[in-house]
Amino acid sequence: MSIHDTSFRGFASDNYAGIHPQVLEALHDANGGHQIAYGGDDYTRRLSEVVRREFGEQAEVFPVFNGTGANVVGLTALLPRWGSVIATSTAHIHTDEGGAPEKVAGLKLFVVPTPDGKLTPELLATEAWGMDDEHRAEPAAVSITQTTELGTLYTPEEVRRLADAAHAAGLAVHMDGARIWNAAAALGVPFREFTTDAGVDVLSFGGTKIGALGVEAIVVLNPDRVSDIVRLRKTTMQLASKMRFFSAQLLALFEDGVGLEAAAHANRMAARLRRSLEAGIAEGSIPGLAFSQPTQANAVFAVLANDAADRIRERYRFYDWDRAAGQVRWMTAFDTTEADVDGFVTAIREELTR
Repeated sequence: MSIHDTSFRGFASDNYAGIHPQVLEALHDANGGHQIAYGGDDYTRRLSEVVRREFGEQAEVFPVFNGTGANVVGLTALLPRWGSVIATSTAHIHTDEGGAPEKVAGLKLFVVPTPDGKLTPELLATEAWGMDDEHRAEPAAVSITQTTELGTLYTPEEVRRLADAAHAAGLAVHMDGARIWNAAAALGVPFREFTTDAGVDVLSFGGTKIGALGVEAIVVLNPDRVSDIVRLRKTTMQLASKMRFFSAQLLALFEDGVGLEAAAHANRMAARLRRSLEAGIAEGSIPGLAFSQPTQANAVFAVLANDAADRIRERYRFYDWDRAAGQVRWMTAFDTTEADVDGFVTAIREELTR
C-alpha cells in the first residue's frame, strides 16, 4: 500500500523519480534461488561481459552502493597517499559529498572556477604544477563530470584534449558519470567514444539517476593506472554481499537500450521545457525569466526573482542553485511526462505574471 501521493511531480532532481519498470522487473527475476555472494554470481559475471563489450576488453567493473563511494574508491585507486585531484569548483566531489574524498580518502582537492562547469587544458594548467615540490600536495589526477553539474556536455574531442594534457603532465583522468546515460543519449555516440577512446582511466558509472533502485559502478578503463581496487572497495564499505541485485539493475539498463531511451526521454523533456519557456519569453507572456546555461541534456538552469521562485516551488519542487543570483535548477527524469512539463510551464507563467 502506497503511503505517499503518487500524483506529486517535481523538477528538483532525477533522484526523485522511482525505479524504472524494467529495473524493477530485473530485481524480481534475480530474486529466485541462491547465488554466490560478494560478486561471484551469474549477474555480475554477465555485467563484466557487457561492460567489456561497451568499453573495451580491458575494462573491469566494480558495482558499489552510491556515487560518492564510486568517486572515493575510484580516485583513491588512482592516487598515491600524498596525491591531489584537480576539478572544477562546481564538481560534486568538492561541493556535494560532505568532504568524503578528503575525510575518507585523505585526498587534497585543487578546484578551478569555470563558467560552464567544464575543464580545459588551459584551466588544468593553472593547478597542474609543483609535482616535485614536497610542500605541495602532488597533483596526480584530474576529475571531470559528464554531464557537468551545470548541465553541460563534454564532446569526445574535448575529453580527448583534456586527457592528453593531463597525461602529458603525469596525471590520471577520472570521470564522474553520475548522468553518463544522459550524456551518451545527447551526444549520440557509444560510451567508449568519450571515455576509453578519449583517454579516461577510471569512470564512476551512474545508474540511480536514470532509474535504478540504487547502484553505481567503478569502471576501470586503464588497469595499469589503478592499484588495490578490490581491497579499497571493501575497506571503504562499498562491497555488497548480495551483489547480484546491484548487477541485475545495471544489466537491465544496458539491455535493449533501456537506459539510453530513458535518458533520451529525460533529455527531450528538458528540451521541451526550455522551448516552451523561450516561446513564452519571446511572446511576452513569461516576463522576468532568463537562462544561465545551455540545455544540453536533462537540466535547465534559469534566473528569476526569488519571490517568484518560492511561489512556483509551492506547486512544483525544485532547488535554488545560487539564490543570491536568482539562479535555479530544473531537472527532468525518465518518467517526466509532457503533461508534467506543460503544467510546470503554466505555473511559471502564472507566477511570473502576478
